[in-house]
Amino acid sequence: MSDAEPIFDVAHLSHAELLTPRFDQSVRFFKDLMGLYETGRDDTSVYLRGYEESHHHSLRLTRADEPGLGHIGLRTTSRAALDRRVAEIEAMGAGIGWVDDATGYGPAYEYRSPDGHRMRIFWEIERPEVAKDQRSRLLNRPMKRPGIGVPVRRLDHLNIMCSDVAPVRDFLIRSTGARLREAVVADAGPVIGAWLSHNNINHDLALTMDMTGASGRLHHVAFYYGVPQHLNDMADLLRENEIAIEAGPGRHGITQGSFLYCFEPGGNRIELFGDEGYLIFEPDWQPVIWPERDLALGLSYYGAELPLTGAAIGTPPRPIPDPAEIMARIQGKA
Repeated sequence: MSDAEPIFDVAHLSHAELLTPRFDQSVRFFKDLMGLYETGRDDTSVYLRGYEESHHHSLRLTRADEPGLGHIGLRTTSRAALDRRVAEIEAMGAGIGWVDDATGYGPAYEYRSPDGHRMRIFWEIERPEVAKDQRSRLLNRPMKRPGIGVPVRRLDHLNIMCSDVAPVRDFLIRSTGARLREAVVADAGPVIGAWLSHNNINHDLALTMDMTGASGRLHHVAFYYGVPQHLNDMADLLRENEIAIEAGPGRHGITQGSFLYCFEPGGNRIELFGDEGYLIFEPDWQPVIWPERDLALGLSYYGAELPLTGAAIGTPPRPIPDPAEIMARIQGKA
């Protein structure tokens, strides 16, 4: 057990920016099928949020030549916490600088993970005025439950792909105070995956070994329902609209969350989380380490088994290795 004082300077994952080469189709997917509210737009981006989210947006869709991750947004617990995290990030040599296109939130500091993922950290947020016809009768719900699609409640987590998981894991633990919750470690030593969180959910950032060997790619962005049945409802709606389903509905062993994976029209993988799995209240939680032999069980406890090639499919797209190459990478031979 570590004697290090835990860092609670980061409150939660605030938003994700997705890049899409099929901008209009992606916007329709998130609005008409997933029921996100549009809260703003400019020349390059549309800003969206779930009906139980009170800040400006949790998803920014941005026009681009190919799909992928623009940046990850993290909110701190205070302005002083932001200053502490920026000082630490700069001491680690990972800083880029303060950004001037922070729509929906205040001063934001941008930096990069060791694998090249762009991240932003900030404290101040915008809480836009909700139109009268969009207000919920529930005083503790910011907006009405949409009567379109199968509406998600909020952003849940991101899974980013890494050429080497361990240094990115260590970077997040030091720079933002993320806590390691679960991991998969190969017999030969490489870390195949790591699940971390900044609060009591079992993960808000996950890391997956990129089986192509590339750096800085996105595996998926996940949104939360809280009702597993909604996965079946969404699967039906996806099929009716000819949206590709990769796997599910099913249930992970790791995190115990119920899942459905699909691809939005721009090519990015989206996970729909039917429930949170389990919550963590123990301050001295000991990370759960899954061995290589239990990888399949960890990925899919029941339901459709997740394909091994899933760890090679991400955005921007790259050629997919054959299963033998993937196993060699897992075993530390590639």
